[in-house]
Formats: sequence, C-alpha cells, structure tokens
Amino acid sequence: MTFKQFLITTLCAAAILMGAVAMAHGQERRREYITAVAQGTAQQLGQIVNVTFIINEVSTADDQKILIDAFRVGGSRGLSNAVDKMSSKGRISITGTIGYDVNYIREFILPDGSRKIRFVTDRPIRFREAWSSTRSIDYSLSMGEIIIRGDRDSNSGTIMPIAKFRLDKEKELSIETFRNPWKLLNIKAHD
Repeated sequence: MTFKQFLITTLCAAAILMGAVAMAHGQERRREYITAVAQGTAQQLGQIVNVTFIINEVSTADDQKILIDAFRVGGSRGLSNAVDKMSSKGRISITGTIGYDVNYIREFILPDGSRKIRFVTDRPIRFREAWSSTRSIDYSLSMGEIIIRGDRDSNSGTIMPIAKFRLDKEKELSIETFRNPWKLLNIKAHD
C-alpha cells in the first residue's frame, strides 16, 4: 500500500467515524424543562410554590435494577444510598432554594400516548433537621410522578418531598410520606 492509498483510506475511515459520532449525538435526548405550581394538601393547604424540573436524560432499566436490588438488601436506607451514588439525570428547583440533583428519572408511554415521568432522589437534609435528629431523618428520599397529556390543561402530578419506601403487611412495596404529598398544577413541558 502506498502512502497515498494509506492516506485516502485513513481519511475515509475518519469521515465515516465522525459521521457516526454526529448521528449518535443527534439522537441524544434533548434537555426538557417542566414547570409547575406545587400546592400543599392537608396541613400544608394554602401553601403554593413554583417548581422547575430539568430532565437531561432518563435512567435505564439497569439503573432500575440497581435500585430494586439495593432495596431488597438494605431497605429504604439501602435504596437511598444507591440513589446517592447514581449520577445526576436532571435537577429540581423549588422557589426559595438553589435546587438539587435528581438521580433517577424514568419515562413511560401510556396507552393513550401520554407520558408518565417518575423520579426518585435523595433529599437535602438541612442542618437543623440533622442536628435535632428528628423522625424526618428516616425519610431520606423525595419522589414524584408527572403525567403529561396532549391537552395541557389535563396534565397532572404529585411530589412527595419527604418519603421512604417500605414493605406493607402483604409484602407489597409502598410509599410512606412524612407529610402529605403536594399536588402539581399548571404543568407545562417544553424544550
């Protein structure tokens, strides 16, 4: 092979490789913003805050398996530790806070074409809460669900800012909240 043939072959291979990388990059998920108004329920009724979710990527089935295995071995504390070790998939910001990373986000397409987005992340524990060692320390996760439909007025969602997973009497996985969940209103999704 002459130098000229080697050079042409190398350039062609590089062009093909760059094209493949560009195609793969173009198929990546675009960052998505979801804004909503969170309304307190029961004891928090009347409290309203703005919430912004930023979804950079969604978690994989392997991520889900890691969390299930962690829960089986270590319960809610094991699950919280596993979530803490995951890389950030997005971010949640609540009015009055700088926000925090969301480490597990799954998206499901429902039969009617709607999207169900579920997230779980370790919640920030404030100094006073840790110092006082209150019962809320045992509730180390924040989680929620957002359903986005074609008709923006029918979008719905819930945030559980202080929660943990547990097994109920029938050995079914359930969510226990420290306080009541917050209802999401006026949900808007955009790029």
